Amino acid sequence: MEVPFSDLAKRPAQVAEMLNSSAALRLSRRDAEDLVLMSAARRDSEMEVMTVTARLLAELAAYDPAVLERFLPRVLPWVLYLPANDVDRLISDFVVAAAAAVDFGNVAPLAQHLVAWKHTAEIHADPDLYKAVTRPIEDAGPVPVPEADDG
Repeated sequence: MEVPFSDLAKRPAQVAEMLNSSAALRLSRRDAEDLVLMSAARRDSEMEVMTVTARLLAELAAYDPAVLERFLPRVLPWVLYLPANDVDRLISDFVVAAAAAVDFGNVAPLAQHLVAWKHTAEIHADPDLYKAVTRPIEDAGPVPVPEADDG
C-alpha cells in the first residue's frame, strides 16, 4: 500500500492504523527516495528469515559448493555469462556478504555486491564491451602536481 509522506505528518494515527491491514506502507516523497514504514515485529521477522537463510547458505556452501553452482543459474540467470572461476568467487563472496549483511541488519551491501557481479556478467556477455574495458591503457607519463591555489 502506498500513501503520500505528507499523510504521515497530517494524520499519523490513521497512517499507522493502515499497518493493521498491510505488511508495510510505502511513503512516497516527491523530492527524495520513498520510505517504507512497517512494524518492528515485521522487521524482526524478516531479519530472522534472512539470518536463517544466510546461515543455511553458508552451511550448504561449506558442505557441498557444487550444489550452489548447480542451482545459481536458475536463481540468477546472468551467472551463465561469468567465467567458471568467477562463479566460484561469486558464491564464496555472496555467502560471506550475506552473513555480514545479517550481522549488520542491513542488506544494502549485499544488494550492491549482487549489482557489481551482475555488471561483471554484463561485460562478459558483450564482446565489444569486454574488449573496451580490458584493453591496455596507454601510459601518458607522469601527472603534474597541481599548483597551489592561494586565492
